[in-house]
Amino acid sequence: MKIGIAGAGLLGRLLAFQLGRAGHTVHVFDPAFNAQARGAAGWTAAGMLSPVAELESADDNVFRLGLRTLELWPRILSQLPQPVEFRSAGSLLLAHRGDEGAARRVVDLLASKAPAGHAPETLSPAALRELEPHVQGPAHAWLLPCEGQLHTVQAMQALAAGAQNTQWHWGETVSRTAPGLLVTERGEQRFDWVFDVRGTGAKPELQVRGVRGEIFWLQAPGLALQRPVRLLHPRHRVYLVPRAPDIVVVGASEIESEDRSPVSLRSTVELLAAAHSVLPELAEARIVHSETNLRPALPDNLPLLAHEPGRTRINGLFRHGWLIAPALVEQALSELPS
Repeated sequence: MKIGIAGAGLLGRLLAFQLGRAGHTVHVFDPAFNAQARGAAGWTAAGMLSPVAELESADDNVFRLGLRTLELWPRILSQLPQPVEFRSAGSLLLAHRGDEGAARRVVDLLASKAPAGHAPETLSPAALRELEPHVQGPAHAWLLPCEGQLHTVQAMQALAAGAQNTQWHWGETVSRTAPGLLVTERGEQRFDWVFDVRGTGAKPELQVRGVRGEIFWLQAPGLALQRPVRLLHPRHRVYLVPRAPDIVVVGASEIESEDRSPVSLRSTVELLAAAHSVLPELAEARIVHSETNLRPALPDNLPLLAHEPGRTRINGLFRHGWLIAPALVEQALSELPS
């Protein structure tokens, strides 16, 4: 088929990669000026693959999609023309002394919602030191063994480079989609099937909003962190995600605002102070990058996958994009008419 895709974020690149390999002719339209322009939310995310941890705010469907995605990513990455850092060593939940009440509520919630074999495992101080010798300060720790991470920037680049039979229409904004139709400034573009994966660009056709997120990249030579960690705090969640060779990504604020301006002073102070309280050696780290972006979210904060003859719409991945996108794309393509 001749396929039109509105949006070249994570979903658009996954679709182009899979559809092109299947022999379809693919056209992707995006307002970004080129494949490296970092407007899509997928560029900014830390790439945590955390189906259990996300049960704090997500439903069973997101959990099941997340487990499937953890199976799919290694297969996808093995087919890409460029290497992408991927780890599946689990993740950690941490809490300082005095915060155990709020942390225990989260851990108990996860334990009640997660199936057998996926519940958080309590770690002794000695066990935590064995897993992560550089983590100091938190008095309480839990291991989520079935979780992982990948390098989002590398993956976005590799997915675009590996898409076959694909024509990228950079600098072309899709203003409207309909079955078999994309409308851009050049007029109506006809296709056998259309995928609308524009995220916040799908307004006003979808009731989608942008939720602001802010992250930092810290360069910390010699600091060895093997897996993502989340600090459970009464007011916010802070994560630290390692990237080879010496980067730690710190995030993530979650602000109900569509403001794309630089990172705020409050977020800088709160996130970096929390990160330092977990990894004291970050005191001499260098802030090499900070970034803001908008997560696309629907009113219920759950993902949408909707088919009609000639058009598929996927949106509202919110904070779960890298966790569920491959499984959602697999489901969407399996439901297409042959």
